Amino acid sequence: MALEKVDILAIGVHPDDVELSCSGTILKAIAAGKKVGLLDLTQGELGTRGSAELRLKEAAAAEEILGVSFRVNLGLKDGFFENKEEAQRMIIEVIRACRPDVVLCNALRDRHPDHGRSAELQKTATFLSGLRKIATQWDGEDQLEWRPRLVLHYIQDYFMEPTIVVDVSEFWERRMESVMAYGSQFYNPKSDEPESAISSKAFLEVINGKAQMFGRYIGAEYGEGFIAERPIGISEITELI
Repeated sequence: MALEKVDILAIGVHPDDVELSCSGTILKAIAAGKKVGLLDLTQGELGTRGSAELRLKEAAAAEEILGVSFRVNLGLKDGFFENKEEAQRMIIEVIRACRPDVVLCNALRDRHPDHGRSAELQKTATFLSGLRKIATQWDGEDQLEWRPRLVLHYIQDYFMEPTIVVDVSEFWERRMESVMAYGSQFYNPKSDEPESAISSKAFLEVINGKAQMFGRYIGAEYGEGFIAERPIGISEITELI
């Protein structure tokens, strides 16, 4: 599978992590002419509701709504993946294949232990991707090293104080449409699936409220928050206006 160069690569350990956390930012970037790719590490097969097969169909529907350049799933074991060479190399290969300038990663700490563990895996792979002595291939061809210019972590279930907030007000309805593409996972009064931590109507209200709170920080209706682990450089101060 050939991957084109993208401006942003958004990574989630489960299908729906990206939609729940940074899909407004993705929609806004695409509307501005940027190219975005998605990378899911697992199929979310341990989820309380649905199945791996259904989650993949839902992910494809969300991909269509977002209009991204590609979506790749590595098929790592949900709940049991490890931050070791095999998984690191799989992520490195995707990063080198699409050469993103920005990588968006899972939350550094969260209710679901996969989120924080995968954030460390993603951080490690992003750094190692820039080391030229690590040999990798994609579609049978040798790859060159590539290190993104910026790595950010989106905010998931647990509240974390953002260092960056993106105004996504204009794209909120479309963003939530991508979330609700995962019909097996979220509120549906007709569903006979067991209840989960994310299947209640209240969970959707929390998503909405958190985005409104982040938006309030920057004088917007809705915002998505991100955390940078290092200072971010700018050319001159008015870029922040």
